[in-house]
Amino acid sequence: MTDTTPAHSLETVWLVQATYAPDAAETRVPFRARHLARMAGLMAAGVVIEVGAFTDVSGAMILVRAPSESEALEICRQDVYTQNGVWVELRAKPFGRLRLDRQG
Repeated sequence: MTDTTPAHSLETVWLVQATYAPDAAETRVPFRARHLARMAGLMAAGVVIEVGAFTDVSGAMILVRAPSESEALEICRQDVYTQNGVWVELRAKPFGRLRLDRQG
């Protein structure tokens, strides 16, 4: 890297917003371990960058690496939360993520 080469770049990923069902605090309980294990596996594979829920259990945000909006949403549709009505709505927007480029 030279002095004129930036030490960062921008990566376009998908910010998926998942809305929880009103009773999600209770209905997610039997599915939570499977959901968390799947998300951890997707993070380890580099597909999911970050995932987390609002502490009031109103929604969650997932940063997903995918070629298109439909593919990012499909990753979330395959989740046990969506398949069991814990997440009731999914929306995706392109998100410009700042990456730090590291040497070595």
